[in-house]
Amino acid sequence: MDSYQANQLLMVYGSKLPPASFPMVKERLEQLDDPMANMLLAQLKDPTISLVLSILLGGYGIDRIYIGEVGLGILKLLTCGGLGVWWLIDLFLIMERTRENNLNQLMNS
Repeated sequence: MDSYQANQLLMVYGSKLPPASFPMVKERLEQLDDPMANMLLAQLKDPTISLVLSILLGGYGIDRIYIGEVGLGILKLLTCGGLGVWWLIDLFLIMERTRENNLNQLMNS
């Protein structure tokens, strides 16, 4: 993939990744062919959806399960969102955690 196409994909999917990682992601995208890069980026989780899930169903761990942290989601469910404390903390941190998980998924595939 050329640099122009990588930049276009970063503009479309950039909100799902940490901004500081853009140079590294661009380099990774340039190593991939077009269909593979599109497939990987289309599988990324949306941080806004994870925030909405955290607000509505965060006490049940659904937000953690959505971003791929199934073990933590089950633990959060069993502790009722850490008696509400974990749920409250996740309201502020879940979007960035989603972006980090997306970056790890992209770099490790």
